[in-house]
Amino acid sequence: MEEECPQFLNPNPEIIPMDCVTEVHFEGKNLDNYQGKSFFIGNEEFDFESPVEQSSDVTFSFKSRKFPHASETLPLDLYIRTNQVKIDSKLMVTLYSCSFGRSDCSLCLAADPKYECVWCDNNCVYTKVCRTPTATCPPPVITQIEPKNGPLNGGILLTIMGSNLGIRAEDVTNITVAGTNCKFKEEFYSVSTKVVCKVGEVLEAMKGEIVVDVSGQQGRSTSEVQFTYQDPKPTGIHPKKGPQAGGTTLTISGTNLDTGSRQDVNISLGDVPCKVIQFGEEIVCVTGPNPKAGSAVVIVRHGSTEKLIEHDPFTYTDNPRIDGIQPKTSIRSGGRKITVTGNGFDIIQKFSVEVLVEPFGDFLSKKRKRRQVPDPQKFDGTVISKLNDTTIVFLSPSVVEDPENYRIATLIKMDGYEETLQDPLQYFPDPTFENFTDGVKKQVNKLIHAKGSNLNKAMTIEEAQAFVGEQPCIIKTLTEKDLYCEPPEVQPPPKRRQKRDTVNNLPEFSVKFGFKEWVLGRVEYTQVSDIPLSLILPLVMIPMVAIIIISIYCYRRKSQQAEREYEKIKSQLEGLEESVRDRCKKEFTDLMIEMEDQTNDINEARIPVLDYKTYTDRVFFLPSKDGEKDVMITGKLDIPEARKATVEQALNQFSNLLNSKSFLINFIHTLEKQREFSARAKVYFASLLTVALHGKLEYYTDIMRTLFLELMEQYVVAKNPKLMLRRSETVVERMLSNWMSICLYQYLKDNAGEPLYKLFKAIKHQVEKGPVDAVQMKAKYTLNDTGLLGDDVEYSQLTVNVIVQDEGTESVPVKVLNCDTISQVKEKIIDQVYRNLPYSQWPKPDSVVLEWRPGSTAQILSDLDLTSQRDGRWKRINTLMHYNVRDGATLILSKMGISQQPEDHQQDMPEERHALLEEENKIWHLVRPVDEVDEGKSKRGSMKEKERTKAITEIYLTRLLSVKGTLQQFVDNFFHSVLDSNHVVPPAVKYFFDFLDEQAEKHEIKDEDTIHIWKTNSLPLRFWVNILKNPHFIFDVHVHEVVDASLSVIAQTFMDACTRTEHKLSRDSPSNKLLYAKEISTYKKMVEDYYKGIRQMVQVSDQDMNTHLAEISRAHTDSLNTLVALHQLYQYTNKYYDEIINALEEDPAAQKMQLAFRLQQIAAALENKVTDL
Repeated sequence: MEEECPQFLNPNPEIIPMDCVTEVHFEGKNLDNYQGKSFFIGNEEFDFESPVEQSSDVTFSFKSRKFPHASETLPLDLYIRTNQVKIDSKLMVTLYSCSFGRSDCSLCLAADPKYECVWCDNNCVYTKVCRTPTATCPPPVITQIEPKNGPLNGGILLTIMGSNLGIRAEDVTNITVAGTNCKFKEEFYSVSTKVVCKVGEVLEAMKGEIVVDVSGQQGRSTSEVQFTYQDPKPTGIHPKKGPQAGGTTLTISGTNLDTGSRQDVNISLGDVPCKVIQFGEEIVCVTGPNPKAGSAVVIVRHGSTEKLIEHDPFTYTDNPRIDGIQPKTSIRSGGRKITVTGNGFDIIQKFSVEVLVEPFGDFLSKKRKRRQVPDPQKFDGTVISKLNDTTIVFLSPSVVEDPENYRIATLIKMDGYEETLQDPLQYFPDPTFENFTDGVKKQVNKLIHAKGSNLNKAMTIEEAQAFVGEQPCIIKTLTEKDLYCEPPEVQPPPKRRQKRDTVNNLPEFSVKFGFKEWVLGRVEYTQVSDIPLSLILPLVMIPMVAIIIISIYCYRRKSQQAEREYEKIKSQLEGLEESVRDRCKKEFTDLMIEMEDQTNDINEARIPVLDYKTYTDRVFFLPSKDGEKDVMITGKLDIPEARKATVEQALNQFSNLLNSKSFLINFIHTLEKQREFSARAKVYFASLLTVALHGKLEYYTDIMRTLFLELMEQYVVAKNPKLMLRRSETVVERMLSNWMSICLYQYLKDNAGEPLYKLFKAIKHQVEKGPVDAVQMKAKYTLNDTGLLGDDVEYSQLTVNVIVQDEGTESVPVKVLNCDTISQVKEKIIDQVYRNLPYSQWPKPDSVVLEWRPGSTAQILSDLDLTSQRDGRWKRINTLMHYNVRDGATLILSKMGISQQPEDHQQDMPEERHALLEEENKIWHLVRPVDEVDEGKSKRGSMKEKERTKAITEIYLTRLLSVKGTLQQFVDNFFHSVLDSNHVVPPAVKYFFDFLDEQAEKHEIKDEDTIHIWKTNSLPLRFWVNILKNPHFIFDVHVHEVVDASLSVIAQTFMDACTRTEHKLSRDSPSNKLLYAKEISTYKKMVEDYYKGIRQMVQVSDQDMNTHLAEISRAHTDSLNTLVALHQLYQYTNKYYDEIINALEEDPAAQKMQLAFRLQQIAAALENKVTDL
C-alpha cells in the first residue's frame, strides 16, 4: 500500500555544505494526481523554503541556502508541499560545516574527504568557496609539554601539545627532546593537537628544546617550553614499620622526587606494590598487604630509572591483636568511653570504629509500611586517644532509636587491618528522667534527688555527670530509678547562656550521660535557720497532720463532684454524635451554594493558571536552597558588561557541546561518581539541564531513555527492580520528574486544573468558615487531626462593609468572624476585594491599614497594641471582638504610609515594643497553651481526670468526618480528572508507560506488582502528589499553612490509592488513615483501571512524540532563562573540570570528536584565560 503512495526520495548529493548554496537533485514517484502543480521544499526548524524545479516526470531539484554553523553535522529533514498540502517525503540531507571544530590547517585537511574541506586564508572552508586553497600546512607549533622533566634513563611518556602537528600519524617523522631521540607512540596521537613519545636516555643532567618534524617541516618549542633531565634520589622513609595487612601511609623523602609525572612513578616494598597518593617533593604511598612479616627494600621507579633505599628498609610486623572492649554496653545516644585492649597498637597510624546497624527481619517489614529504614546503617565512633601499645579509647557513637530492634556489629579498623568483634558493643535505649514538679526543686542544700528509669543499665556512677548551673554536683548514688548527688555548698549562678530564661536567677539542674543531656528544672537553696531542732519538729509535724486530714476530706468531695461532671459529659457526647450527620448535610449544602458563587467568579476571572515560565521555575527551582531568590528564577547573572558578549558566545558553544550525546553522557556519569555530588545537587543539576536542553526536547528525551536503560540494568542485575524510581537519587530520576512536568502542563491547564482549583478553594472556604488559631495554626474545620483546634471556641459570623481608600466610595460586603485577628480580617478583605485579580497582584496584609470609625473618632485596628489583653507574661492578640466591632460595621482599608502609622504603635516605643520582643513566645490567640502553673496542676491530677480530659478532646475528632463529608465531591472530581483513561490521556503518559512495559518484557519481569510500582513512581507519586500538595506551583495563589495540612491528608490518600499494599486498620491507626478507609478500595480500583485503560490505547509512536515535544520547545523555549541555566551548568564543569577532561580523554568516541579540546576552549573563554589551544 505504501509503494503506491506519492513519494520523494534519493537526494543527490546527500551531504551539503552549510556555507554554500548547493543544487540538490531528487526523485519522485506516484505523482499522477499532482501533474502540472508547483512544489515547494523546506524545513520548519530553520524556517527554510525553496521552489522545486522539475526536469522530468520523476526528477526534481532545488537550491539550498546558507545555514548557521550550529554543529559539525546536522540532519535536515525536508518536507514537500503543493499549495498547503504536504506530501509524504523521505528526503533527508546532512548539513556539514568545515570550520566547526577545525581551528588549524592540519585539522582541516584531516577532515573526511567527502566533505571537500580546504584551508583558505587561515580558515577551513568548503572547496568551492575558496579560490586559492593552501596545499601545504604551516610548520608545527609547540605550546605545552607534560611533564616538564624526566629521569636520566628516560622511559617516561612525554605529551607534546600544540597545533599543525600533522594530519595523520605517518606525518610525524622525527622527535627530539634536548637533542635526544624520543620514540613516537602512534597509539596516543591526536590529529594536529597532540603527539606522545617515549623519552630516551642521556648521560648527564641537562635542559633543552623539543623539536617535532612533520612532513619535512620542523616545529621548535620556545624558551619557556623546555624539557629538563634530572636524577631523582630517594634517601629515607617514614615510618619504618607497619602491619602485614598494609594501609600504612609511607612518606619517601629525597631530592628531585617530583621528576616526571605521577603516572610515571611506581613504588614497591620488595614485590608488594605501594599505591602512590601524593606526588611532589615528597612521595606518599599506602602500603599493600604482605603475607609474610619481615624487612622489605623500598624500590622507587621513575620510568626506566630504578632506585633502592637499601640502608633504610620498611619492616612488616605482625598485625595488631584485639583482646576485647570494656565496657560492652552503651546508651543509644552514645558518648560512653570504650577501651579497646590488645597489643601491637604502637605501629597503627589510623584507628577507627564503626558500629553497623541492621534491622531484624520482623521489625523491618513493620517499619517499611510507614517509612523506609536504611539497610544497613553505619555510625562512626570518635577516637579519644591511643594510650599505649595495648590500649585505645574511643567514644561510642549514637545510633538509631529502639536499638533493641536491630542487629548490631562492631568493626574495628587499624590501617589496613579490620576485625569484627565476636562480642560486639550492646546498645540500650536512653534513660528517662522525670522533670521537677513545678520546674523547681527546693531545699537542695544536702542532696538532690532525680527520678527516672534505666539509669544504670549502661552507665556507672563514675561516668555519669550532674551539674547545678556551671558547677558539678557530685553523684553519690546511681540505681535503676534514682540518682542522688551532692550539690555545691553555695548556690552557684546559672549558666551564662541560660540567664535570660531563668526565674529569680536560679541555676538549672542538668544530668549528662555521654552525649545525652537532660535539664530537669531549676534548684533553689534553703536559707539556713538558727532555730533549734527541738522547736522545729513540733512546729512542723502538727500543721502537717492537720493538712493531711483536710486534704483527704477535700479529695473525696472533689472526686464525687468529678463523677457527676463526667456523667454530664457522657450525655453531651451522645447528643453530639446524633447531630454529626445533620451538621454534615447542612454544611455541604452551604458549601455548594458558596462554591456556586466561586464558580461564577472563576468563569468571570478565569482560573489563575501561571504562565509556563513561572510554572517551570516554581516546579524546578522553588524547592532549592535559595527558593525565590534562586538565580534561575531571578534570571540575573553577575557578569561585567565588557565580558557579556564573550560569555554569551562561549555559553552558546557550551550548548553545542551539551548537544553531543557522547559528551553529555560522560558529563553526567562523571558527576554522579563524585562523592561531593549530593542528592540535592543532582536534583538541581537535572533541572538546569532541562532548561538548557528545552529547545531540543526530543534530544533531552533520547538522553533520558539512554540513562534509564542503564539505571534499569543496574536494578535488574541487583535483583531489586521494585526499588527503581523510588526516590530521586540519580540525575535521570529527576529528569523524568521535570519531563512529566513539562509534558503535562497543557493537560493540567485544560483538564485537571479546574477540579484541582475548585478543591483548593473548597478547602480554603471550609477552613475559613470556622475559627483558625493564628499562633498554633490549628483550625476548627480541617482534615488533619494534628491541625485540629481542640477547644470549643465561641464565635459568631459578621458581615462588615469595606471601603477601599482611593478606589471609590462603594463598599464591599465581606464575611468575617468576630474571633478573627486583625491580620486574618485583612486577608479575608483582600481576598474578597481583589478576587478577580491573581494573588501576585494583591497587596500584602502588612502593607495595608484597617481603620474603624464607630462614631466621630477613627480607630486603627492592629494585632498588638497598648489595649491588648494581658495576664502575667501572656499577651493576647487583638480580635474584632476585642474592639467590639459589630455586624454591619464599616471599615476602611488603605495603603500604609508614614503618616498612617497607628498612634498606639507610636506610643508602643520603646518600652512596649521591647516587651513584645522579649516575650514574643508568650503570645496567644484562641487557645492559651498550658503554662508552668497549669502544667504543675495537671501533673498532680488523678488518672481519672486525665482520662476525662482525653475523652473530651476526642469529641472534636467528629469534625474531621464532617469536613470530609462536605469536601467529598470535590476530592472525587479531582481523582476522576487524573485517573480516568476514558478522558483525555496526555501522550507523554502513554508513551512512557509503554516504554516501561517494553523494558519489563525485555528483562522478563512478569511480576505485575513491579510494573505497577514503576508506573506509580513515575507519574502519580512523582508528579500528581507534588502538584496536589503545592497548588501554588500551577496557580497564582497563596497556600495557607492550615489549608496545606488538609491538602497533605488528601495527598496521602492519593498515595495510598496508588499502592497495592493492603493497609490493615485498627483502633490505633492514625485518624487521617481511618478518615478515607472506606473510599480507598474504590480509589485503588480506579488506579488499576487507569493503568489497564492506558495499556489498551493506541500506541504513541516515536515520531508522534517527537512532534509533540518539538511543539512544546517551539512554544516556550524563548521564555526560559536558557543562558543562565548554561552558566550554572558550567559551574559543575568548572568544579569537576579535571575529572571530566580525564573521562573524555579515556572515551574513544569523545577522543575522535575532540570533546576535551572543545571543552578546554570554552573554559578558557568563560574564565577569561589566555590560551594557545
